[in-house]
Amino acid sequence: MNVREWCPRHENESGALACHVVSADHAQTLFELNGFTRLGAVVDSGLPAIVTFEGETGRQREAGEILAELNRLRPGDIVYGHLHALPAVMAFLCRDGIVPYFILRDPRDVVVSHVHYVTDMASNHAHHRYYMESLHSFDERLTASIAGLPDLDVPFPDIRARFDPYMSWIDRPEVLTLHFDEFVAGREAAIGRVLDHAIARGFSIQLDRQPAIEVLAHEIDPKRSPTFRRGKVGSWRDRFTPEHKQLFKRVSGDLLIRLGYEQSDQW
Repeated sequence: MNVREWCPRHENESGALACHVVSADHAQTLFELNGFTRLGAVVDSGLPAIVTFEGETGRQREAGEILAELNRLRPGDIVYGHLHALPAVMAFLCRDGIVPYFILRDPRDVVVSHVHYVTDMASNHAHHRYYMESLHSFDERLTASIAGLPDLDVPFPDIRARFDPYMSWIDRPEVLTLHFDEFVAGREAAIGRVLDHAIARGFSIQLDRQPAIEVLAHEIDPKRSPTFRRGKVGSWRDRFTPEHKQLFKRVSGDLLIRLGYEQSDQW
């Protein structure tokens, strides 16, 4: 069976590393899915990320535009992207013959990463100028990344509103949901899950399971990601003030609980 690898990454570095596991946040992302090219009949498509929003303008693309790009894929292509869980897009990517992954990151780390990304790494980003000229400290920028900027010409949603359009990926049994943190705390087990999901979806490997895991592990190189900065888990603890914590709790609601990062709001 010819199998296409796909990962709807979430949010720049939220998926940065993980996307490289699958050449798939983000998602803004964990091993170079080029490792899969050494295991079976797949290739790096060479296509850029397929995205919901244009980076330079912030324009939200129509489902038809996204589907047109998805229809360019050929059997065996490895691709990645940042895509909302739109019904038509989910239907396309959850078909037989496609191996979909959804890779996410702790939203608290996402907002810290977002500040660095917009200010230091993406000078063509729709909000780069505002972050550089209208916000004058890291704390101000972090507040904006948590609470959003709804009054700009290109509005920027708060952290809960940014995650909500992706959440339905988690409910699809065809999609393997992965947390960035898994690849830091338990890399081999996480890679094993990635491989097992591909096999279950029809990907035939030319090695036994353990050697195949070692091949994929060897290909992990997060620095190849255009959104990689530090890749640190829990960096929010170094940057959140008590005010940021309270703001985040108020804005995000039960998001951290739904994603499995906390058991309650007492963090």
